[in-house]
Amino acid sequence: MPLPAEEQAAALRALVLAHAPLMRWLRAARDHGPADGCIAAGAVRSLVWNHLHGYPADSHPSADIDFVYHDASDLSPGHEAAVAGRLREAAPDAPWEVVNQARVHLWRRDSRGDAPPPAASLEAGIASWPETATCVGVRLTGDGQIAIVAPHGLTDLFALVLRPAPGADPRAYAHRLAAKRHSETWPRLTVIPPEPS
Repeated sequence: MPLPAEEQAAALRALVLAHAPLMRWLRAARDHGPADGCIAAGAVRSLVWNHLHGYPADSHPSADIDFVYHDASDLSPGHEAAVAGRLREAAPDAPWEVVNQARVHLWRRDSRGDAPPPAASLEAGIASWPETATCVGVRLTGDGQIAIVAPHGLTDLFALVLRPAPGADPRAYAHRLAAKRHSETWPRLTVIPPEPS
């Protein structure tokens, strides 16, 4: 039986607070990135799944540190590059990958070649990612609290369930399953196969 939502959130906050590199990167993000920005996806997912498997927190690190934000007032690649430059200067040990979720529709295409609608908010952009357990971000507030952005909740993340997010492109999800091979790293995962397209 999964933990109640408030206990899941408390557990995630405790894991983040105990991880010194992630806290350093969150401080850099708070101080040098857009106000709504958060560290999301693999950095958060791997931290939780490592903990649930009894692995050291730094084992199986994400290939990059996804920093995402939403700024519809400037959809230029230069804006993202400027944010990335500030973050790299503030925390050069993090492999930053910076994406303005407001501009994803300009370059993302589904398996039919169609663009998604523009994301109306950061939460909407995160909600559109392929797996529910990856649709989670954290940010450090001005008073040092950990804020969580989890449009699909935290249940799948803590239940070790890998499933497609609502509306996810089945082929993109299947491709990620094959490419990432998460169950080889975290063998207690329950992997929900993609719906037939």
